[in-house]
Amino acid sequence: MSRDTTAEAPAESAPPTARAGRLDRWGAVWRRWRVLSLVLAAFVALSAVREISGQDALTASGTVQTMLAFAVPIGLAGLGGLWAERAGIINIGLEGMMVFGTWFGAYAAWTTGNPWAGLAAGILGGVAGGLVHAVATVTFGVDHIVSGVAINILSVGAMRYLSVLYFMEAPGGGAGQSPQLPDFSPVGLPFVADLLRPVQESGVFLAADAAGIVTGLTTGMSVVTLIALLLLPVTYAILWRTRFGLRLRSCGENPDAAESLGVNVYAYKYAALAVSGGLAGMGGVFLAMVASSVYQEGQTGGRGYIGLAAMIFGNWRPGGLAMGAGLFGFTDALQIRGQGPAVHALLLLLAGVLLVVVLGAVATAVWRRRLRPLRTAAVAAALGAGLGAWYLFTDTVPSEVVIASPYIATLLVLALASQRLRPPAGIGRQWRRRSG
Repeated sequence: MSRDTTAEAPAESAPPTARAGRLDRWGAVWRRWRVLSLVLAAFVALSAVREISGQDALTASGTVQTMLAFAVPIGLAGLGGLWAERAGIINIGLEGMMVFGTWFGAYAAWTTGNPWAGLAAGILGGVAGGLVHAVATVTFGVDHIVSGVAINILSVGAMRYLSVLYFMEAPGGGAGQSPQLPDFSPVGLPFVADLLRPVQESGVFLAADAAGIVTGLTTGMSVVTLIALLLLPVTYAILWRTRFGLRLRSCGENPDAAESLGVNVYAYKYAALAVSGGLAGMGGVFLAMVASSVYQEGQTGGRGYIGLAAMIFGNWRPGGLAMGAGLFGFTDALQIRGQGPAVHALLLLLAGVLLVVVLGAVATAVWRRRLRPLRTAAVAAALGAGLGAWYLFTDTVPSEVVIASPYIATLLVLALASQRLRPPAGIGRQWRRRSG
């Protein structure tokens, strides 16, 4: 006798695509809350260290403004690397593209007297460098590292030659520098500094720190800095919320699959490298016309490479990149605004971070019943104890440590974050279009 099982059948579940969509949305919400929680925890920790150490320079508005001046060119270089590497191209040539931006921006601004002409010329100079890298790597299949290093070497020699040709006879110029350049007008919110100054000077825990950070982020800012900050959400929106961005990222993950779906992989790689070079060129303009008012040979100072490190720290995403550039800019600003005592206070902050790492590793070991996290906890505990003792038994740090503090902090954070990194799957691949 047959049975009618229609009534007993379970309700039809949602289609797999719908479930996947919900999971993706919840995952995105969780990532946002995790980032927000991390930022708030860092703010509270920094405020606590300021309260304990008495180093007001840690959250002063002047430190925040100086941090932006150091972080913006690194962030722009990192954004350039993000565009290139999301399309599968390693762009070691960011340093050279920044050099192109510094010289061409300075030359156009000097000859026209218009800083906006300098900004446009610097971006175009970086675009030219990016297209050279595209021709070498995409069209001719040259190794990405070799092409990038060649651009870095070429940029130094070519800009030296052009400086001798155009700046040598100019008043105030020379073989390694340009004459004085026009400045961009500052922007900011009016009355913010006056309204928040009493709160900042009160020294109240959290309130004074928030007032200093808000003042630094809303006053005395160059218009190029504002544009650079806006480029972070714009980059995220383009690469993760548009069809163009999806296709570009598919070229970096699996170019064969992208080609099979009709994507012109070569065109997208060219576009990514053009944008990459333009962003790096804009970072060069910032160095020549905002951080200073004159082009100087060697002005980039390795910031293209540091931008790549910030991009890797950020796991090839704009938000993480911003945090990496901000970390380097903050430690660099402290060595100028607070010098030895302020950098000394960071020892306490690092010891606290390592304590959190220890607690997390122990909890992971207990939860998963594994011994490997305990080794991480032991190393972090030893380092944290050493930094805590260093802070307790000294009043400052040697000048050599102060100068090297940005690089030390960047290396420590990269070491701690390296376990969770996931580069694009097809990065560095010398891809050729299928003949069939």
